[in-house]
Amino acid sequence: MEGWVAARDLRNRGMLGMNARNLNYIGRYNKRSLYPLVDDKLQTKRLAEEYEIPVPKLLAAISQQHEVRGALDALGDLTVLSMNPAQGSAVKRTCVIGARDEDGVIKTSGARVTHADLRRHMSNTLAGLYSLAGSTDQVIIEDLIRPAPHFKELSHEGVPDIRVIVFRGYPVMAMLRLATHASDGKANLHQGAVGVGLNLEDGSFASAVQFDRFINLHPDTGRELAAIRIDGWREILELGAQCYEMTELGYLGTDIVIDEQQGPMLLELNARPGLAIQLANRRGLLPRLRAIEALPRRKIKSPADRVAFSMRTLAAL
Repeated sequence: MEGWVAARDLRNRGMLGMNARNLNYIGRYNKRSLYPLVDDKLQTKRLAEEYEIPVPKLLAAISQQHEVRGALDALGDLTVLSMNPAQGSAVKRTCVIGARDEDGVIKTSGARVTHADLRRHMSNTLAGLYSLAGSTDQVIIEDLIRPAPHFKELSHEGVPDIRVIVFRGYPVMAMLRLATHASDGKANLHQGAVGVGLNLEDGSFASAVQFDRFINLHPDTGRELAAIRIDGWREILELGAQCYEMTELGYLGTDIVIDEQQGPMLLELNARPGLAIQLANRRGLLPRLRAIEALPRRKIKSPADRVAFSMRTLAAL
């Protein structure tokens, strides 16, 4: 069924508002001293490797302007890679390169970027143009995610990812984010990506939304979204749940991709995850968050136990 999102319907389903999220969950359960662990993507990557959580391979990290000119040459024959600021915002940060030649690079979207444009992008990144606080930054160059074939077909140009909200170590809600032409190949819902709500018990389709409007088909590929069901769902939820021990952040957004060869991998973490996941699922977070808050904390459960509880109990809320 297509139609506009009804605010009253979401309120009746326990929608979490921004003020309540900031005060009662982010402010209460996330120590500010821990924010750098997720705000700095390089720190996140190194921490994940320490906890044996799979992440895209780090090819290079650039921290000085004088390193910019020879950055790509230093990578040798490698052509397929992703370039991001370590502390970047989610709007204009990523340069995904699919090929290189004498004149420049070719992005996976097909757009050509000259060497001069690429150097300018890296210099602007180092200067803090894309960082969260406008402070000086680093450029992270990573191996490019190669989506599993059945996963790649779901999205337009960009790599699909799965956002899982984890509260006190329990996965509480999830959605698949699909890039579109309107979002310029990025998975950001506010730019026009499609958010597909996923049932917590099995990773199947719950609902889908774009620009606050419920949809049934991907606007570019025409793919029937209701047929979506994510393989290896328990493994994905357990990967997200493990990030609680890794960061000690109580309210966390985990972004997970599925690589063709490596399987589920952690892409990045967010200490201030957005609320659009509720629209994609047509249900609010509050009933599930309150159910976790009501649990006794005497016994620390394993990530696998917490995932089992979420799949069995939270899915019904």
